Amino acid sequence: MLSRISRLGVRLLREGRVETRAGNLLGSRGSLYQGHVNRHSSPVVTPTVLSLKNILFSTATSGDQDESNQEKEKISVTFVNKDGSEQTISVPVGMSMLEAAHENDIELEGACEGSLACSTCHVIVMDVNYYNKLEDPTDEENDMLDLAFGLTETSRLGCQVIARPELDGMRLALPAATRNFAVDGYVPKPH
Repeated sequence: MLSRISRLGVRLLREGRVETRAGNLLGSRGSLYQGHVNRHSSPVVTPTVLSLKNILFSTATSGDQDESNQEKEKISVTFVNKDGSEQTISVPVGMSMLEAAHENDIELEGACEGSLACSTCHVIVMDVNYYNKLEDPTDEENDMLDLAFGLTETSRLGCQVIARPELDGMRLALPAATRNFAVDGYVPKPH
């Protein structure tokens, strides 16, 4: 996660789009440069930019807090397989159920790799209380769900169900089959 934040900070600094509520610190790309701007000129490093780099790239953490945050940042999700067997896994908060299933060798296809272009990651939320805690499906997700095999009132696409603390203990059933219109019967390997 820290690596992802650092990359974001680098990109923001490069693009010159870092802002605060008090106002624009770096402004547009042009305010980073002095004099005539062209592709080959170098940016001027101001104290503001230096302090921003220190904030964005700080790696200081507290050991005790880090361990407790890691425990709090995971939820328990149970997948009920097609044969009725169950597999309970820990899912990091912010991860989709499709990604979690792939990381734990659960047979949830995901042919479009989470780009909302298929219905092969169709899951059924087994408890309506958990279903109601999910964000409402987008029109795009509903369009793909219309193509799903065994659609129910609590059906969702696994790529659109994102782990949040209030979903701890959720149970997801895998339907008996999927409809992959690209290649019938093809099961892709997760990347």
